[in-house]
Amino acid sequence: MNTPRQGDIWWADTEDGRRPVLVVTRSAAVPVLTGIVVAPVTRSVRGIPTEIAMGQPEGLPSDCAASFDNLRRMRRSVLTERVGSLGVRAGEICNALDALADC
Repeated sequence: MNTPRQGDIWWADTEDGRRPVLVVTRSAAVPVLTGIVVAPVTRSVRGIPTEIAMGQPEGLPSDCAASFDNLRRMRRSVLTERVGSLGVRAGEICNALDALADC
């Protein structure tokens, strides 16, 4: 399995089923951590600052958004398949985190 990196989108197999998630944890820390922070991806796009809009350019089948209002810690081992990446848009993670903390 490839090591997830910040800004990657992965399928996660959780107790609630299979869903895409955006990796938020910094890339350097991922290999040494059992659990990492992810933003769940949802089809409910609200257009608010604590979301990152995504879709086909990032490897997803439809328009959706990573919800930073619902960040969660997840075992790295539940990430099963890399879907895509934010690529050059990875800086948007910092913007969403700032909005989350109301900084």
